[in-house]
Amino acid sequence: MLEKIVIANRGEIALRIQRACRELGIKTVAVHSTADASQKHVLLADETVCIGPPASADSYLNMPAIISAAEVTDSAAIHPGYGFLSENADFAERVNDSGFIFIGPPPRVIRMMGDKVEAIRAMKAAGVPCVPGSDGPLGDDVDENLRMARNIGYPIIIKAAAGGGGRGMRVVNTEASLTSSISLTRSEARAAFGDDTVYMEKFLANPRHIEFQVLADQHGNCIHLFERDCSMQRRHQKVIEEAPAPGITPEQRQRMGERCARACREIGYQNAGTFEFLYEDGEFYFIEMNTRLQVEHPVTELITGIDLVKEQLRIADNQPLRFTQEDITLRGHAIECRINAEDPKTFTPSPGRVELWHPPGGPGIRVDSHLYSGYVVPPFYDSMIGKVIAYGDDRESAIARINIALSEMVIEGIKTNIPLHQEICQHGAFKSGGTNIHYLEKRLGI
Repeated sequence: MLEKIVIANRGEIALRIQRACRELGIKTVAVHSTADASQKHVLLADETVCIGPPASADSYLNMPAIISAAEVTDSAAIHPGYGFLSENADFAERVNDSGFIFIGPPPRVIRMMGDKVEAIRAMKAAGVPCVPGSDGPLGDDVDENLRMARNIGYPIIIKAAAGGGGRGMRVVNTEASLTSSISLTRSEARAAFGDDTVYMEKFLANPRHIEFQVLADQHGNCIHLFERDCSMQRRHQKVIEEAPAPGITPEQRQRMGERCARACREIGYQNAGTFEFLYEDGEFYFIEMNTRLQVEHPVTELITGIDLVKEQLRIADNQPLRFTQEDITLRGHAIECRINAEDPKTFTPSPGRVELWHPPGGPGIRVDSHLYSGYVVPPFYDSMIGKVIAYGDDRESAIARINIALSEMVIEGIKTNIPLHQEICQHGAFKSGGTNIHYLEKRLGI
């Protein structure tokens, strides 16, 4: 087993990785910015290395500093968590070239799946259903672009090939605005990603967001761990996730899961990953693959009993998967609420000192958070400060438990989005299940 790893992240995910390492007897090195010296995982780490000032560009995105930390601590591997450098193929390559193990997929695969055009080509070749589109980058031929859009049928969406996180996209409803929309999206993509390549897809009006979790080792073995519903979103950012997805049949689950696993084998994927789909009228359409651990991984862990982070570490240690597909059984239902330090109505970030932290408890409740009373939430990073997850024998009991947990959770000194979660989880539409990706924004009037 790996003897020591660098955790190249912060917050709840850094603490989550550290706990998995401690279970497996792996020593941890916590790299941190000057703003994060009092983070819980930093205080609990075997070794710590300050890698820069608060700004992410000077710390958590500072590749040489992170690799140097691995060198001076004689670590074997680097776990990137999610966000920051987790899907940066250049970082993964530099880690490997420096003689360390990158706990994630090979750089080649990260690079392939990070290019949306290449990813779609690979998925089509592997038999994964994709949204009807241009099947490649858009050129400068105005007439050809108009012809493709007519064949696809309006509305269509223009997307940046290097985009992600909801950025670099523009919906086009009429032919009159197509050419200008392509030009604007190209300009935005060039400014945001340094790559102005764009492509065209059919815009689905009322889809749900369904994703499939996979695990693949370095020996050609791959399994899927069923699906999650991540349709409760605001501005393309997930708010609530659950597993399994309401209304998905066992036959659909098996068919799509097997296709995802087969695609992993064909592209040479390794470690944990997630295939994301839009789901409408009983059909799945691939949109992208996240080549990392997801924020919402706990709901999958609860319905399968498999610790995804420990499996990531075992795979990085070149161990074969300990399970076959037949070993994976779906039991019960899990719901996760992302807790953010923000105003629940305006969504303005709310950094500051946590005067009192009282996490909820009881049967089926899990809390992943780095908070403690007296902790100061810094203003420099993402506003998520934790996740509360409820597990039940069925969806109804999971909803009852998440509502109880939200009512018990106390965070004083800063504002949080707990009231928003309470409103959502008590609403009839959520309880019925199957809301689409536009539901929350329409409900909030944004």
